Amino acid sequence: MPVNALYRDDFYLSTCEAVVTAVHEDGGIELDQTCFYATSGGQPGDTGELERADGTKIALGQTKHGASKDIIIHVPLNGAPRPEVGETLVLHVDWPRRYRLMRMHTACHLLSVVCSYPITGAAVGEEESRVDFDMSETIEKDEVTAKLMELVDQNHRVYLQWITDEELAANPDIVKSKNVRPPMGLGRVSLVCIGENSSIDSQPCGGTHVSETQEVGRIHIAKIEKKGKENRRFRIRFGMPGDEA
Repeated sequence: MPVNALYRDDFYLSTCEAVVTAVHEDGGIELDQTCFYATSGGQPGDTGELERADGTKIALGQTKHGASKDIIIHVPLNGAPRPEVGETLVLHVDWPRRYRLMRMHTACHLLSVVCSYPITGAAVGEEESRVDFDMSETIEKDEVTAKLMELVDQNHRVYLQWITDEELAANPDIVKSKNVRPPMGLGRVSLVCIGENSSIDSQPCGGTHVSETQEVGRIHIAKIEKKGKENRRFRIRFGMPGDEA
């Protein structure tokens, strides 16, 4: 059954109550609502725990979508207890991990502002993220880092706006990615906006983000790799060169 994905409206919600609606043969758990982000758009799904009424914990190894985007499956680690349908659980997201992913994902959006080329691929990670651009130009990583940190330090607001699937279909140019389509099919699509009145950026994205650019913290471009004649891969890491995150 469709799940109420609470994280879509509150990226900072790390705990909530939910009722088990299905338990799959492989152990996957469906809930009536969840604050756990499901793997999508290059961002890994959340990990954490589901707490039962008696205090025992069901440790989760991943969160993923089912056959459609309105189904979210919470996958326990091997050996974890199996809940019953109808049971009420308290969900606890691994917040330090999620917050790092939020900071990283927002950093990737800032990179797409600094490098305004079509995106051919991306992957958000806890320690390092990558964004691939359809570009042949040569650019220095220190120059990109300086421009990224300028946007971070200006502390622009990051917020969501919602548009309908039809509005997105009528305005395809707002999609920066060449080969990953925005999360459509739920009736509405979230635009991640940076800066007042989207003055810095606005693009469809279903991932989780921080609320202001300063929260991203210190980041740098660790490497720019040539991946074909017209493709460049940028690797983003926390901290500055030589720093610890």
